[in-house]
Amino acid sequence: MNFLVIDLKFSKLVCFQDKLSLHIMKKLFDNQYIPKLTLCLLTLSITGQLLAQRHQALFKKVDKIVEKKYSYLDNLYKYLHKNPEISFQEKNTAKRVAQELKKLGFEVTENFGGFGVVGVFKNGKGPTIMVRADMDALPVKELTGLPYASTKTTKDDLGNEVPVMHACGHDIHMSVMVGTAQALVALKSSWKGTLLFIGQPAEERSGGAIAMLKEGLFKKFPLPDYALSMHSSATIAAGKVGYREGAALANVDMVDIFVYGEGGHGAYPHTTKDPIVLASRIVMSLQTIVSRVISPFEPAVVTVGAIHAGTKHNIIPGEAHLQLTLRSYTDEVRNKTIAVIKRMVKHVALSAGIPENKLPKVKIRAEYTPVTMNNVKLTRRLKKVAENMIGKENVSDTPAVMAGEDFGRFGRTDAKIPICLYWVGTVDPKKLAEYKKANKQLPSLHSAYFSPVPEPSIKAGVKTMTASVLNLLLNK
Repeated sequence: MNFLVIDLKFSKLVCFQDKLSLHIMKKLFDNQYIPKLTLCLLTLSITGQLLAQRHQALFKKVDKIVEKKYSYLDNLYKYLHKNPEISFQEKNTAKRVAQELKKLGFEVTENFGGFGVVGVFKNGKGPTIMVRADMDALPVKELTGLPYASTKTTKDDLGNEVPVMHACGHDIHMSVMVGTAQALVALKSSWKGTLLFIGQPAEERSGGAIAMLKEGLFKKFPLPDYALSMHSSATIAAGKVGYREGAALANVDMVDIFVYGEGGHGAYPHTTKDPIVLASRIVMSLQTIVSRVISPFEPAVVTVGAIHAGTKHNIIPGEAHLQLTLRSYTDEVRNKTIAVIKRMVKHVALSAGIPENKLPKVKIRAEYTPVTMNNVKLTRRLKKVAENMIGKENVSDTPAVMAGEDFGRFGRTDAKIPICLYWVGTVDPKKLAEYKKANKQLPSLHSAYFSPVPEPSIKAGVKTMTASVLNLLLNK
């Protein structure tokens, strides 16, 4: 940043990096046209204006580059959309992302933390900025009817044949990251520093981020000063973006409860200990956690998504299986919810006469997703950058959501890296208006009908992400 340093008595100019402003100020100073304190303030004002002008000139270049490169990104997006791969199977997707970064001069490491891709572009001494895009798709059958719709199928972990679709917009994310890399490399004479671009696998299973960190992402590669990401929004108009300071996405836990009883004939229930009735009591007890245990000022969700038990009408089974999802925004609420579930389950079972050796088992799955806690100062800063890049009318504050995103893990290491994940709109504005007028629900993320409008979505993503990285590189 350009600045003026004046001694404590304001007797002379010591250092000023902007030559034009220095010349002007010296003239004013030598001729004593203005008092020295006013001189200091005026110089800083001129410097700020010059800096803002330079940034706007850079942003105009970004705009031109994105417009020029869009046809390439459109083809890339449609290829990725047509060829999705589910979590832990992103082999070909990762290969394509690696190829794109290599073409631009990045040093690329493949198969890092699974099918993870790490691209490093060094351009002199300066800050290190990380940009991350997730790469995996979902086992969803696409019903959008698009000419580039996915018709892919694959075998899941259990060997079942499942359809595959980019129903969460990760194809948009990869396209935006590649477009951002293209723009920054084209502008490399305007900045100094290091780019750390990450193609992350298995976000949908919450395994990719932790796998890359465990393999030494921040030890084997430059440690970022800031980490950025974006996510497609199914509620924001294409061409617009949204920001949320603090908790943006939730802690997510998957919980299994195995309930045991004593089975028997349905005609003689008094000779059994019915696990279905016990599981039903547990379900109802769990509903009081959010309403009566967690503070009403703390958001939380406890949802029983599935219950499995029995095989026939007149047989009382020996066990039942409950599947839960938990959501929260703080570690304290998460830990308290889990502790209360374990306590409730145990004592409801005891009250039903279940012996100690048959008490229910509560299993917290390893697929834990931590809260995405956007750094407030960084998010506020990048929101202003986006306003300058695509217009204030296209930038908004967005509410927190109870969905999960493992990008939050990158901000929870010992390094405490400031992170920001923001939303990029993908919905046709006309469609958005029609649905709102009819009071209808738009197809959500993970829907078989989720269909982003590529051009305005990708352009807004690339422009805002590139402008954000430039701002951080030039003004750490």
